[in-house]
Amino acid sequence: MDSYLIDLRNIYKIYNAGENEVRALDGVDLQIAAGEFVAIVGQSGSGKSTLMNILGCLDGPTSGEYYLNGNDVFHLNDGALSDIRNRQIGFIFQGFNLISSLNALENVELPLIYRGIEKTERRRMATDALRQVGLQNRMHHRPAQMSGGQQQRVAIARAIAARPPIIMADEPTGNLDSASGAEVLSAITSLNQAGHTIILITHDNGIAQSAKRTVRIHDGRIEEDRVLREAVS
Repeated sequence: MDSYLIDLRNIYKIYNAGENEVRALDGVDLQIAAGEFVAIVGQSGSGKSTLMNILGCLDGPTSGEYYLNGNDVFHLNDGALSDIRNRQIGFIFQGFNLISSLNALENVELPLIYRGIEKTERRRMATDALRQVGLQNRMHHRPAQMSGGQQQRVAIARAIAARPPIIMADEPTGNLDSASGAEVLSAITSLNQAGHTIILITHDNGIAQSAKRTVRIHDGRIEEDRVLREAVS
């Protein structure tokens, strides 16, 4: 298990167990190595969001095993799981979830405050993250003063400021026009090139083409796992 960053084994997520049970995940096995860029693709109701919640330690399975960096996460308490989410995983969602009264720099700094990082250091980390996504000239703009693509790049900066090894992006271009969506995908691709492991959740086959590997899920089962191009070491 130590050769994989993420190792899911025979994962089930069952709702309403019994006669009317729904198997949101039905025996999923998935291994992801450090540095991969994987798109998990499926239509609404396929199980992809349930899978992301389990991968992101936001929810647990009904049965199965999940090893993250060699650690069996399902035997950890809530505090330890929260620590994993804070330190190892950055989340990017379809909604930008920015605070309208704060500027870009302050939005990126906010989770660093919760982590107890000293003011000078968190300001440096937030500034570096915004530069990394090309927003060095928009740091003091509030969300209403930015385009949708710029707002999502602020959300990306917020996700990467603490330098988590894993980035999970759930339909990150869903609220954007095609040009802004392309900007955001370019930023996510650059994160992968910088060494982050990327897990991209999408229903859009075109968006999935940005990844190096696609995992297609249907009715809670993985029906295809395909490498599009080899990762560059």
